[in-house]
Amino acid sequence: MGSATKSFTSVYWPETRSLVRLALPICGAQLAQAGMSVVDVMMTGRQSPTALAAVSVGSSLWMPLMLFMTGTLMGLTPIVAQLLGGQRHTEIRPAVHQALWVALALGFMSATLLWLIVMPIFDAMEVPADVAQTSAAYLAAVAFGMPGIALFQALRAFSDGMNHTRPALWISLVGLSVNIPANYVLIYGGDGLVDLFGIWLPQHLQQLPAFGALGCGIATALSMWTMALAMLLYTRRSHVYGAVQLWKHPSTPRWQGIRELIVVGVPIGVAIFVEVTLFTLIALFIASFGEITVAAHQVALSYTTILFMLPMSLSMALTVRVGNTLGQSRLTHARLVAWNGIAVSLFTALINSTLLWLTGEWVISLYTTDPNVQALAASLVALAVFYQVSDSLQANLAGALRGYKDTRIVMVITVLSYWLVGLGGGHWLGSRGAFSAPMGVHGYWLGLIAGLSTAALLLGWRLHHISRPR
Repeated sequence: MGSATKSFTSVYWPETRSLVRLALPICGAQLAQAGMSVVDVMMTGRQSPTALAAVSVGSSLWMPLMLFMTGTLMGLTPIVAQLLGGQRHTEIRPAVHQALWVALALGFMSATLLWLIVMPIFDAMEVPADVAQTSAAYLAAVAFGMPGIALFQALRAFSDGMNHTRPALWISLVGLSVNIPANYVLIYGGDGLVDLFGIWLPQHLQQLPAFGALGCGIATALSMWTMALAMLLYTRRSHVYGAVQLWKHPSTPRWQGIRELIVVGVPIGVAIFVEVTLFTLIALFIASFGEITVAAHQVALSYTTILFMLPMSLSMALTVRVGNTLGQSRLTHARLVAWNGIAVSLFTALINSTLLWLTGEWVISLYTTDPNVQALAASLVALAVFYQVSDSLQANLAGALRGYKDTRIVMVITVLSYWLVGLGGGHWLGSRGAFSAPMGVHGYWLGLIAGLSTAALLLGWRLHHISRPR
């Protein structure tokens, strides 16, 4: 008993504190960035139904692209973390420079796709003409910000790998503080300013045009570039990165450094893309079940997504801690760090499950007053209570494996678990019926539980295998 207590106080508790200290700013940054999407929906919804529909449809195209870029550039975090742990500071700068070149390439490629392919996609989806044209204008504006958000994500991955996660939080809040007023002015124009401040405003402000969804896209691009420039300025001025001398002697593109990032990062990007498309496809499949079902699904998913921010942030912090320890060539301790992080994620999942159980009905009532939607959403939240554990475990097991730079196996496990078990099994239960009549939306949520649990089991096996002392 005394030995166990001593191990907890001398090893596990300090490691847990280090992990949580890294994770909390990451969680704040994630919430701030999610807040931008919430603001976009709220403000365009008040402007017109067409603007809201245009932004909603447009977001379903640019968000997966941004998340793929983010995931790919997250490959820089374990690279930097391992170099930092090994005190190989001179190798960090060129690695980051190669990531910045990759970020620019991904940003311009994403922008080009948003400029060129959205109308053919809208035609194939039979999106109404007015919504399609408005959404295309919104996406054309967002496209200008894609290189900016890619640069921000690359510098954020560098900073996280250096154990400095707070800058991303503060700069994400700066981006949100730019997004809100820019949205208001550009979406509502002079009429909105008059409603807010009164008719005493100068005439030239009262005559500002209302751009609607286009204005929302411009505001999004402005906030993206604001975050990129703020992160660039911070990494240039702050003394915490002094040993790296990041902006001294810029490196030209070099295939070896780019290849390492692609090998580590692209599987992360693909895994995140697969997860996003899983939920997108489920939303499309259940659309035929009626508006009550769709609304209940969105309400339950929105609440559980907010709660998932902390486990996801822990997984990103765990990547840093494992990478740092491996860089120090402390292989046995890296295994301890990884499994201690998994234990913390399990504890977090139990807290989330308890919150869902105790507050589910009250939170649902904040989203909707429709009793049918409330009842169905409550039954889905009851299922979500059970998948919190598997969801948190699979996310943090993947985070630990990223610290080992083991991302390709994670990608394969994610694709098989999410699409084959989660989506395939959910569709079988929900629309086809497995042992009885189709279970509807509940079948799809049971498929989610099965997919996430499968991913957790397989990733746990992989972490056990790769972290074994050799």
